[in-house]
Amino acid sequence: MKPAAYKKVIGFLSLAILFLLLTNYLALRKLDLVTRGPLTIEDVEEPTIEKPISKPTSKKSVGTILLVIDDFGYRDDQVSDGFLDLGIPITCAIIPGHAQSRKFAQKANASGQEVIIHMPMESTVPESGEEDYKIKAGMISEEIEWRIREVFKDMPEAVGMNNHQGSKATTNGKVMTAMGSVLKQEGKYFLDSRTSSKTVAEQTMQNLGVPTTRRHVFLDNDSNQGLIKNQLDKLVTMAREKGMAVGIGHARPNTLAVLKKEIPELLVEGFKFEFVSQHVK
Repeated sequence: MKPAAYKKVIGFLSLAILFLLLTNYLALRKLDLVTRGPLTIEDVEEPTIEKPISKPTSKKSVGTILLVIDDFGYRDDQVSDGFLDLGIPITCAIIPGHAQSRKFAQKANASGQEVIIHMPMESTVPESGEEDYKIKAGMISEEIEWRIREVFKDMPEAVGMNNHQGSKATTNGKVMTAMGSVLKQEGKYFLDSRTSSKTVAEQTMQNLGVPTTRRHVFLDNDSNQGLIKNQLDKLVTMAREKGMAVGIGHARPNTLAVLKKEIPELLVEGFKFEFVSQHVK
């Protein structure tokens, strides 16, 4: 074969090979597009831009509820534990001298709840129980002061005190002055449960410079759940209107049942729950 003809053949073969390679490439590319689908903007990798995380804005409080539960000390069971597990701050008022008093004070304190002494005080109606602790109108000041100091020694977790019964003792200025003098020395507060409309407890404490406040609503004088709910509604209304209200309930199953049901809804509405110690003055 002549050199000129040989060059033509080589050139032709080169073109043919290039054509075949191009054809195969286009066929493979078409197949790839069919398999993957059309290219979209999401297929193009772009640098990730970190957006600042916005913190949820807290709902404005529509009122503050101070929830006090009296009569701890009688029991240490699912009911008493249920109050500690409500998920809100509560002030636990513990009667001294009962089988579970000391243990429950420790448990409540460990769970982050507030502990106060639910001090037995003389009533206008004869009542039995807690005679070794009860503050009576006929006692001399030294006896009253000694009893108050002893209960705080026995329950060091306590940051304050309220009256258990006491419709007679809380109307006696001499008794309340003796109590108040010890509370001021110990740096404790007093919550007037107001078991008598004639009480002088709150006013006496204010005169002595003892931090104090009063109960506004009793939740469970009647153990019917519907009536407890009605009393809770009164407490809520007062907290909404006045900004803060103190409610006292007792360590009882029906009271716990109502609170477990209603508290989540109150939190959603924007109500706050705080300790009594945060609002005494």
